[in-house]
Amino acid sequence: MTGAATQWIDLCDPDRAALDAALPTELHDAAIARILEPVEHDDEPRPRLEAQGTYVFGVLAVPSLTDEGAVFQEVDVVATLDVLITIRKTPVPHAPCEFDDVRNTAIRDGASPGMCLYMLVDEIAERFLDIVDHFDDTIDDLEDHVTEWESVKIRGLIGKTRHDILHVRRVLAPTRDAARAVLDDRVEIDGDVTLFPREIELHFADAYDKLLRATDGLDLARDLLAGVRDFHQAEVANDQNEVMKRLTVVASVLLLPTFIVGLYGMNFRHIPELGFQQGYAFVWGLIVVTTVLQIWYFRRKRWI
Repeated sequence: MTGAATQWIDLCDPDRAALDAALPTELHDAAIARILEPVEHDDEPRPRLEAQGTYVFGVLAVPSLTDEGAVFQEVDVVATLDVLITIRKTPVPHAPCEFDDVRNTAIRDGASPGMCLYMLVDEIAERFLDIVDHFDDTIDDLEDHVTEWESVKIRGLIGKTRHDILHVRRVLAPTRDAARAVLDDRVEIDGDVTLFPREIELHFADAYDKLLRATDGLDLARDLLAGVRDFHQAEVANDQNEVMKRLTVVASVLLLPTFIVGLYGMNFRHIPELGFQQGYAFVWGLIVVTTVLQIWYFRRKRWI
């Protein structure tokens, strides 16, 4: 999508010819190579903003959540005093990321390239906050059903959520540092006019604050998830202890009858009770009485 008066030009997976036609200035070879580098499904872009003489080159990552987990789609940016160019790179098999609403608003308001870049960073910060809210909802759901769901389901959901949190944090931290670079005046181009005047820096401070909130939210979500995991492990351990307690009670109940049967099953001739006419009934009675006494004792101790 391009236009003569447009200060924000958006390209999606362009070839070299399309890129050269849109660029307002000659880029360094490293920047060109980065833009044209094909993106793989497992690639994880590391966001950054760098001043390169007469332009600013940057790599941003637009986050989204899918059934597979967190996905980051790379968006390369080239900003001059006259235009902002965004180059979206689509990893297979995902669809291209979209930020048409933000771009259309910037074009309608006649925003400067620096303001356009802020609006893009702010949109990315909002999406990070949405992902943090999703993690919070998932953890709340886990806390509500940790005693009801099967252990396999709980362990799987905890593991997947933890992996997604770490994945998001690896991309969120450099995104926050990129926004901070604008506030620290480390991203300025050569010339008498600044790309990021004071007004735009204040807007970047808002985006930076959102990214800080997202970082704090991720840390809190990770701590809450660890609490759910510890509680679940304690529940599993407690259930195992209950099972072992019952097995121990069963073994103890069977121990005395086994001893009695073994005692009178010894192959000796001179056992006093062998000549007892009611010996069989006596042994049965002894077994029943000792068993009942044991069960009564264990119930009194609340072991069964």
